[in-house]
Amino acid sequence: MSSDALDLFPRQTPSYILSFQFSSWYPTFADVSIKSTVIRPLPSEFKQYLESESVFVPDGSENVPAESTLSDPEDDNDEDEDEGPKYAFPELDAKIRECVKQYDAVFPKLNFTSPRDASWILPASSPLKCVSPADVYMLLKSSDFVSHDLTPESVFENCDLDAEEKEQSTYELELVLRKWYPVNPSREVRCFVRKGRLIAISQRDTNHYDFLMELETREKIVKSVSEFWAERVEPRMNGQNDYIFDFLLTRDLTRGHIIDLNPYSPRTDSLLFSFEELRELAESASPKAAGNPEEVRPEFRYIGSASHPAAQRNAPTHQHNMVPFEALQMSSGRDIESFAAIWKSEVVTASKEEGALQNSVC
Repeated sequence: MSSDALDLFPRQTPSYILSFQFSSWYPTFADVSIKSTVIRPLPSEFKQYLESESVFVPDGSENVPAESTLSDPEDDNDEDEDEGPKYAFPELDAKIRECVKQYDAVFPKLNFTSPRDASWILPASSPLKCVSPADVYMLLKSSDFVSHDLTPESVFENCDLDAEEKEQSTYELELVLRKWYPVNPSREVRCFVRKGRLIAISQRDTNHYDFLMELETREKIVKSVSEFWAERVEPRMNGQNDYIFDFLLTRDLTRGHIIDLNPYSPRTDSLLFSFEELRELAESASPKAAGNPEEVRPEFRYIGSASHPAAQRNAPTHQHNMVPFEALQMSSGRDIESFAAIWKSEVVTASKEEGALQNSVC
């Protein structure tokens, strides 16, 4: 490899990472992104609640109209309501309810990360759709992904920190509520920009879609993404040349909007590419390597068949993070030990009932 070869990643500094937290980039791209509200500062106990081991929703967050997807009026009469730690965020509840009123429904995220791995706790027909504070809290509480955003240590992991940057780097947790609407994952792509050039586009959802097998369709996607980036993204980046953005195409694949803006960093999933491959693409796309003034077209990768190594089979996404919904219902207001005892008792009872049923049938 030549001495002037690109590094795998741009220099990772706190200021670089923080430029991609939601509150940093959204004001610049609000007109080409999803309507959203940033709530900060958050109650000091909110982080403690997300880090606590108990599975429960804060007091008062379920006191909402009946259409809430997680609220259960019977929980108000739970005999064990005094057990377990207590948290209540009445002011935050009010802000969430105001957003729900404004947007009809919301989906949440923190500074960088959304709880996509916890979408299973809400109806499959409307993943991540929240209509109450309880919905928002339970999505965040059930997610492994969002834990990355909770501490500066995890946010600035792998950063180069000199003394001055350590003193100046500050991090404040924020809650983002975005207007919810049905999204067709087949039209989501992740776009990679290195050294100021759009070098690659990857299908974001790991399922096979027949329509992507058509060359004309793929050409249209590359053209639409390239034009959007050149006209609506690159001019607004203020000299920032290394980043990754998620893009949702319209039904006709001619336009779209930004879903998220991410650092060009090990923490961002490179999907159907490796970062080594992206480096090679960036080097071949440089003006010196190209040898002519024409722009090098970004490479588009997609799931070409149901047997593709990256394709999902029958296993649901993020299955490692799933627990039965009944477990969530029984866990309200309980710590891990008391919940475990109740869950074990329920399993034993169910087993005995099943055995008795089988004996009666025989």
